[in-house]
Amino acid sequence: MSSYDDDTLPLQPPIRLPGKATLAAAVRAAPLAGELKPEGEDTEVLAFWAEHCRERLAGDEVLLLELVRLFLSREPLRGEASGTLTGLGLVRQAEPYTLSWLGLWVARQIIAETTGQDIPVMGSLADADAATLLHGLRSYPESERGEELAGWLEGRDGQAAADEIASVLGGVSPLSRAVGVELLSTAFGEEGRQALHRLLEEPKLGAVIAARLGRDERQPSPEEIAWVLVDMAAALLEFGGETGEVIESIAMGMKPEEQAGTIAILAFGDHPWTGQVLRVFIEHHPDERVVAAARKALRRLRGLADLRG
Repeated sequence: MSSYDDDTLPLQPPIRLPGKATLAAAVRAAPLAGELKPEGEDTEVLAFWAEHCRERLAGDEVLLLELVRLFLSREPLRGEASGTLTGLGLVRQAEPYTLSWLGLWVARQIIAETTGQDIPVMGSLADADAATLLHGLRSYPESERGEELAGWLEGRDGQAAADEIASVLGGVSPLSRAVGVELLSTAFGEEGRQALHRLLEEPKLGAVIAARLGRDERQPSPEEIAWVLVDMAAALLEFGGETGEVIESIAMGMKPEEQAGTIAILAFGDHPWTGQVLRVFIEHHPDERVVAAARKALRRLRGLADLRG
């Protein structure tokens, strides 16, 4: 399971794709299939076509950008489609034109290879473990998330499923953790809420759960405050949120001198995303006092990392 931390492309919502047989049939029906002669079983045909598309598009940046733009916008384009994209079966020929199933499939692979982001396919998480499920669901809109979760739950015992998700919350990424807390609190009924309740006394994790659920009776210890602040900000950063949102999640309306004091403690939280959050403040905060505090905290973080070995 790859992790996505490339801030150049926000997490993309899932796509729907037909099965392998339908995609392979689309390859065989593509205008260029007669010339290129894809042969073999469906898997071999698809592998051949994917490689050929990569080679064609690698040599034409304009076409590559058009394919990616069509994928990311999910909107049709007016005008005449490229002969190459049409010949490869990657676009529907009706005007305005859109990506075909085959085009979605190829574009998804290219984006994964160039950005590291594995854009999920609806229905692909049914057999996943809980950590992979939460990782995949990070970019799902609410309705699609419910559909994907229903497929994952099919054949699983509800209590066991809730316990499995709860058991991985401490080891997944900040956004995956936020998704897991939300699912357990809203989609699993009393079983999910009890699974979260049992985690409240866990160091760090329990404090984050309490903060997300508004459980005021479980206040963070001084050592946990920095960890909670970073975890909440990192979830926004992981999703691809605006830098202003990331900053405000920690600033919370405080004056710059108060923000600087809060930033100073972040290095002591031992959160794996602390450095990335501090760099947002260094690069984007408008007040030099806060920027200076973030730089100092980042130096302290690196010094503490050296001491820990």
